[in-house]
Amino acid sequence: MSFSLDTRSVSTLKAEAKLLREERALAGTPLTQGAALEEIARRHGFRDWNTAAALVPDRIVVPVQIGQRVQGAYLGNAFTRIVMGLQLMPDMRHYEVTVKFDEPVNVSRSDLMGPIYRKRVRATVDIHGVSLARTSDGVPHMQLRKI
Repeated sequence: MSFSLDTRSVSTLKAEAKLLREERALAGTPLTQGAALEEIARRHGFRDWNTAAALVPDRIVVPVQIGQRVQGAYLGNAFTRIVMGLQLMPDMRHYEVTVKFDEPVNVSRSDLMGPIYRKRVRATVDIHGVSLARTSDGVPHMQLRKI
């Protein structure tokens, strides 16, 4: 498992505060660590650092990172692709993943409809990269893993 660099967490907010201090020091206006944390908290919509630290988790575990190549299956079709988007869902346990396939994938499972090809799809997955949605025979719509 990896940890997100894209999703807000206490660790990422502290890293932003450190960068802010370095930028201000180079500009000749030094900033204390406490002042930097307070400013970063306000930038993210929190009243102060204590509120941010209380409401934001320390680290967010994510199944994949944006820009990472992954393999897996979508509606029973094997694929290789790039993760284009990753968004933490409100329950803080699932992610909406947007992926772009190297080759278009047929998303139709019905012979009556004919093939319907998609180059990009979105699915909600857990931290193991398995989608919540299932086909009528119980197979997850999407299963992905890092290459």
